[in-house]
Parts: sequence; C-alpha cells; structure tokens
Amino acid sequence: METTRVISVGSKFPQFNKQAVVSTEQGKEFEMINNDIHLAKGKWMVQFWWPKDFTFVCPTEIAEFNKHVQDFSDRDTVLVGASTDTEFVHLAWRKNHEDLKNLKFPMLADTSKSLAEELGILDANEKIAYRTTYIVDPQGMVRWVSVYDLNVGRNVNEVIRVLDALQTDELCPCNWKKGEETIHA
Repeated sequence: METTRVISVGSKFPQFNKQAVVSTEQGKEFEMINNDIHLAKGKWMVQFWWPKDFTFVCPTEIAEFNKHVQDFSDRDTVLVGASTDTEFVHLAWRKNHEDLKNLKFPMLADTSKSLAEELGILDANEKIAYRTTYIVDPQGMVRWVSVYDLNVGRNVNEVIRVLDALQTDELCPCNWKKGEETIHA
C-alpha cells in the first residue's frame, strides 16, 4: 500500500479556498470559504474530514459534531466539515438525510482533492479522504491531528477534550478534563 505523509502537529495548516455548502435555503446554499474563516477572527478551527457522502458511518459523525456546535463556539472555535465530494452532492445529502438538514457549520467540497492531497490524507487507492480531524490554533498552526481507518467513527467528545487541554496552554495529564488540575512543573 502506498503511504503519504500526513500534515502533523507543528505544521502550518495549508491555505485553502473552497466552495462549501452553508445552507439548504434556495439561493443561499453555497459560499467560498478559506483560512480567514478562523484566522481573520482570531479563532481556533476544527476541520474534520469524512470519506464519502451518502454512506453509513459519516452521517453519525457529522450529526454528532452538529450537536456540539455550541460547545465549539463557546471555545472560540470554528467547525468545518469536509470531504472530496462536490458541493452539489453535499447539498443533495443534506436535503435527503434527516440528521444533516440543519447543520450549523459549512461542508467544504474539495472536488479537486488538492487540499486532501496537501494534507496527506488522500487514500492512495480510492482517492478519498481518510477520516481525519485537525485542531488548528488562531495562528494557523496544527496543534492536534487524528486519523481513523475508513470504517471507524471518531469520538467528538475526545476532540472537545483535546481542544480544552490545548487551550489551557499548560501541561495536562492523561485523561484530563476541563476543570481538573493541570500539572505545575
């Protein structure tokens, strides 16, 4: 199997400018989004990727992220979902899947696969994105990345826990949760 090098912790998150689905309201469905979605606002960004629209594991994750939109917002964090499907496929999926109709974050369409390729998360055989999550700080630096097998869904609560830990800017022990003591070395 051919392997790629995943953009990891300490790397600058690549520049992007992509079409995204932001609504199901006619005439307001699409918007171009780029790094300014968080950089210009001095916010963190969680960008999570799924392999394909109209599948089975992906909507469970997307719906779970949507349930936690306010948790991310409370942490000055912008949430962006992404896959290599087109914006038209994203829109059709949102309109046809009950759990996706009222998403409160953009669904980025990396139809050229250029961003997924630059991130190093494009499956060599199928040319679809791995199930990957990035936490990017307000300066555009990758602070956390997780990559899952195509068949396994991620844990949104763990993404929030890690975001909380990173935002303390302190040493956090194993299984640390917001409100618990950090390590004072």
